[in-house]
Amino acid sequence: MRHRKAGLKLNRTSSHRKAMFRNMVTSLFKYERIHTTDAKAKELRRWADHLITLAKQGDLHARRLALSIMREKNLVYKLFDEASDRFGAIAGGYTRVVKSGRRPGDAAPISIVELISSEKSKKKKTKKKTKTAEKGKKQVAQEQKASDAKKEISDKKTEKKKRLPAASGAKSKLDTSAATSAKAVKGKDKTDVKPKPKVDAENPEQKE
Repeated sequence: MRHRKAGLKLNRTSSHRKAMFRNMVTSLFKYERIHTTDAKAKELRRWADHLITLAKQGDLHARRLALSIMREKNLVYKLFDEASDRFGAIAGGYTRVVKSGRRPGDAAPISIVELISSEKSKKKKTKKKTKTAEKGKKQVAQEQKASDAKKEISDKKTEKKKRLPAASGAKSKLDTSAATSAKAVKGKDKTDVKPKPKVDAENPEQKE
């Protein structure tokens, strides 16, 4: 009888089983989602939850225990830095197992193991989205104002262009009338002077 002996053997030796789950846990925290068989996925949850509880403790002893399990130090430092913010509001159940069908070849049932984010992170994401939406609305309003100003300027220019031909026509009429009046005055100033008859030196009688 296997009382108080949790865990699956998976038809492997203890050393092989521990090495396999250490690799799988490091891959899970590195990529936050992995594909594996159903039996391994269910057993992997125990390892991941244990590491997250150690990270939430945050003391030196917990850090050393996590370093003895995980393969990469950088992932341990990242986990201990983000655990309180990401998993602080959750008391267990840090992973999710989703069945994704069967593997071609041996038809083994395959599942997806992924980490769950807390509600705070979701709220932060929604706040960021609302901020971006507000920025987009402000940009649209500014663009509308700029387009309205351009339209007003173009309308004023068209009105000026319409007024200019009428003014130019009036000026041309005034200029023509002034020119005609000046010609008339010049004509009045000129008196009709009859040309003097030519006098020949041979005929002095013409002078009389």
